[in-house]
Amino acid sequence: MNIQVHQYDETAIAEVTSDQVLIHTPDDGLQLMVDLYYQGYGEIILHEQNITPNFFDLKTGIAGEILQKFTTYRVRLAIVGDFAHYESKSLRDFIFESNKGKQVNFVPSVEEALGRLSR
Repeated sequence: MNIQVHQYDETAIAEVTSDQVLIHTPDDGLQLMVDLYYQGYGEIILHEQNITPNFFDLKTGIAGEILQKFTTYRVRLAIVGDFAHYESKSLRDFIFESNKGKQVNFVPSVEEALGRLSR
């Protein structure tokens, strides 16, 4: 796992990259968030390929548990990926509603993630 830091004025944004799935369970998501939070990062970028595919099946509850932790601790999150291939209407609706806010966003590029998290 690598952490690339993007600095915008007073805001340091951590972009997590890896060749492996890093988040398999809600506990994995919580541990990653806490580790980065205590290093001073309140904004985090994750990539779709580093999150278990079960996250994107809302019936598993993994997304809800993980994202609730980010919301509770007020750590902003952008997940970068191509979400068009998911056929679930509920997931598409969830992404649409999430993207209306500032806490959790699903975006197609790191550039867009940085734009959202640096505001």
